[in-house]
Amino acid sequence: MPWDEETQEFIYAERPNKTLIKRELYALQALAKRIIALPAVHFDALPLSETMRDAFVLARRIERAALQRQIRYIAGRFDEEDIDAIELTMRRQNAPQKESVERLHRVEEWRDKLIAGDNALLTELVGQFEACDAQHLRQLIRNANKEAKNNKPPKSSRLIFKYLNELDEQQNQDT
Repeated sequence: MPWDEETQEFIYAERPNKTLIKRELYALQALAKRIIALPAVHFDALPLSETMRDAFVLARRIERAALQRQIRYIAGRFDEEDIDAIELTMRRQNAPQKESVERLHRVEEWRDKLIAGDNALLTELVGQFEACDAQHLRQLIRNANKEAKNNKPPKSSRLIFKYLNELDEQQNQDT
């Protein structure tokens, strides 16, 4: 241990935080696994160097222990790549799927509220969608409530969902 004359203290060597290094390495390995699992169309759009692209193509062909070694190799080579750009591209590729899932959940919520008797939502939907037939929608809601009361299959509930989904798709295409 060297002695520092200015501060009159011993100088201790700073060593890297091994836990932090391992976490970063595991995160890079997880990213490599996600990239390997991407469909070819999405994989081609990633901003990768030719050597990394070749390493990923090889990783797609091998399996088991060799694949694990290849993933560790790729994770070690990520310092040459722009990881932020790669992750941004992957998030953008997944965005359309998230939007469609959110839209379907919104339509399901509308259907459930309409069946529960939310007349304010019905008025709002008729105002929001120009092609919405309020009389047809009210009939479907009455039928859905009747089917639920008589323990019949939810045919009208499905029809409400389909009708609202079509209206929402038409509006999204028009805008």
